[in-house]
Amino acid sequence: MSAGDTRRAIETVWRIEAAKVIAVVARLTHDIGRAEEFAQDALVAALEHWPEDGIPERPAAWLMTTAKNRARDQLRRNPLLESKHRQLGYELDVRHATAQADFQEAIDMALDDDIGDNLLRLIFTACHPLLSPEARVALTLRLLGGLTTHEIARAFLAAEPTIAQRIVRAKRTLSAARVPFEVPRGEALTGRLGSVLEVIYLIFNEGYSATAGDRWVRPALCDEALRLGRILAELMPREPEVHGLVALMEIQASRIHARVDPDGEPILLLDQDRARWDPLLIRRGLAALERAVAIGAALGPYSLQAAIAACHARAALAEETDWGRIAALYDALAQLTPSPVVELNRAVAVAMAFGPLAGMEIVDGLSGELSLKGYHLLPSVRGDLLFKLGRLEEARREFQRAASLTANEQERRLLRRRAIACGKSDPYRN
Repeated sequence: MSAGDTRRAIETVWRIEAAKVIAVVARLTHDIGRAEEFAQDALVAALEHWPEDGIPERPAAWLMTTAKNRARDQLRRNPLLESKHRQLGYELDVRHATAQADFQEAIDMALDDDIGDNLLRLIFTACHPLLSPEARVALTLRLLGGLTTHEIARAFLAAEPTIAQRIVRAKRTLSAARVPFEVPRGEALTGRLGSVLEVIYLIFNEGYSATAGDRWVRPALCDEALRLGRILAELMPREPEVHGLVALMEIQASRIHARVDPDGEPILLLDQDRARWDPLLIRRGLAALERAVAIGAALGPYSLQAAIAACHARAALAEETDWGRIAALYDALAQLTPSPVVELNRAVAVAMAFGPLAGMEIVDGLSGELSLKGYHLLPSVRGDLLFKLGRLEEARREFQRAASLTANEQERRLLRRRAIACGKSDPYRN
């Protein structure tokens, strides 16, 4: 195997196993920054030894063992931490270690704790609400996605030093606040789980509809969010909203390749070739939605959005879409999580189910919302409804305004084309 092949193999193993390694070591150190350092030490060691010694038979285990040894060595070299970690060894539910067990045994048992539990702790720590949404996203992609700072910066069209600083500050904030490396229990779980789901969906949405740049979709981010969502669903099988979020992402991801033409230009939902929708992802999404419903709790916001996506997925043709049900589901979503954006989406569904005048009434009621002042989809939706009502000059102005507000080049081109279409007699399909 060439040096290049070996390096690619190391990178692949690291991408798959990094989160597990960091999670296991963080269970001992209670500091994800130090845990990542030990894991990175293991990666460097692999880059040094594997090209000469060959890839070990169990590469993931090799990385895990090396990181564990680095953590042990560090603890041994710091006598001031020994008494603290001796106590931690017992606090980490090492039930089989007796009061007479030595420090090394306590460490070994803590490090060998269930990897699934440790991954769950790492997810909740990286997504702690103490951090800003941007910091949570960056830290999650770094620790759980195994992405480099450069890859995260490129995905979000941000400067690499900005992302690096964001990650460093996030680690320092968690350390300074002594955030426990644990999964919250009881009532605290609901709010913290909401933070985790928000982070995963933020990552997915940036891949599904990029907010800036010259590409409308970034499938790699969608794939990463789906991977994280599926892991979370395996670790928390009794949480309906986890399955609801996975269902929503699976179904939406099924349309990704139908959302753009060969030149990367957007294709709107009703104009998409549904034969290009991925049937496997649709089946997986519908199955996840069934799991969310089967748990028995009232549908939460992600499950309701998944149910809306399922209405589209079940329609073989655009004209077969059950817009009445979609409008009803948006009504339920608006009651559960009222927001101007939800109202705007409800307006689209109402217009499709009951006509553009009914949708326009809702949209006009949002004109004074400060939170939507710079939101390009408000004039975009209004332009579409005006066009359907035959008020072409007003529609043209709305599309032009929407084009001036979006930071995504492909979306800007689409909106400009729609503005031009207002001078034509044939309807421009939404």
